[in-house]
Amino acid sequence: MSRVKCFLMSAVFAGVTSQACAQTAWSADQITFSGLVDGYYSFNLNHPESRHNQLRNFDVSANQFSLNMAKLTAEHSAEPVGFRLDAGFGETFDAIHNSNSEFSTVRNIEQAYISLRPANAKGLQVDLGKFVTSAGAEVIETHSNWNYSRSLLFAWAIPYYHMGIRTAVPMGKHFTGGVQLVNNWNGMGDNNTGKTIGLTGTLASGPLSWANNYYVGPEKTGINDGWRHLYDTTVLISGSKISAYVNFDYGADRITGSNTSNVWYGVAGALRFALTDHIAVAPRMEWFKDHDGFSTGTAQTLKEFTLTGEYKWADGVLSRLEYRRDWSDQPFFDRGAGLATSRSQDTVLVGFIACFGFER
Repeated sequence: MSRVKCFLMSAVFAGVTSQACAQTAWSADQITFSGLVDGYYSFNLNHPESRHNQLRNFDVSANQFSLNMAKLTAEHSAEPVGFRLDAGFGETFDAIHNSNSEFSTVRNIEQAYISLRPANAKGLQVDLGKFVTSAGAEVIETHSNWNYSRSLLFAWAIPYYHMGIRTAVPMGKHFTGGVQLVNNWNGMGDNNTGKTIGLTGTLASGPLSWANNYYVGPEKTGINDGWRHLYDTTVLISGSKISAYVNFDYGADRITGSNTSNVWYGVAGALRFALTDHIAVAPRMEWFKDHDGFSTGTAQTLKEFTLTGEYKWADGVLSRLEYRRDWSDQPFFDRGAGLATSRSQDTVLVGFIACFGFER
């Protein structure tokens, strides 16, 4: 994940991510290795004939056992030159690259970049290659989130990854800022002659963190007209027993030759209660407006409620039991053989994750 996003998530999930994975990563000649295996069973009460959970991006399979992700990470810290490579397979990797015409060449690579941290540059780090987006309150790896399923905002409001260059630098004790220049959303090669610019900033003091991300650039194939804008912000409060975040996204994609845009926006909030060293509960609630159907394919207003229970069996092994209800103001969800006949979808999921090392 990005350095800015890494800093933000470490503040939010202090005592969560590190406790989930084994404390010691494998290492060889200054290269550290970490990894995970993540699988689940999801029961969809609508019994869709397609056996597909709609609106999900990673836990898409209904009424069957599925492999969400298996991956291995190799990393060398930038001292002053380093690299990171995340490779694997599973439904998550398929989903990340589903819209990419270069799917076959990148489908097993989540990230691959070189890092530079000059000795006298006051903490500046420059990454060049393929890296996950800085936007969003959640990340791709399940165990680094509070809930098993990803929010509507993570699935439908923001990109997954970029190809290009990014920077991050501490500015004082409480602020980290950065600039990114990338090809586009979710693509290795560019689809036009323009570039997308990203601006990132995280303000942190004590238990409070506030992250802001803004991406702007042409995203339409073959033309540089009709720019896309995304503003993403997350406020997080982390505590030893109770933590919370609120995430807001607003996106607009200008229609070519018009003064109007397709817009989407929403807000999500979540809590995490650490009941014991082994047990945690995390409710999440969100509201998402796909005003013009740009993201989901249907102009609709969506709501979602998720309740996740977590049990850590040992360092590196945890399970989650999750109930989730999605509902829309339009007939959108499949029920049995009927396509788009239901306004709601209820699922119950059991997930198991085994991991080692740190997900940084």
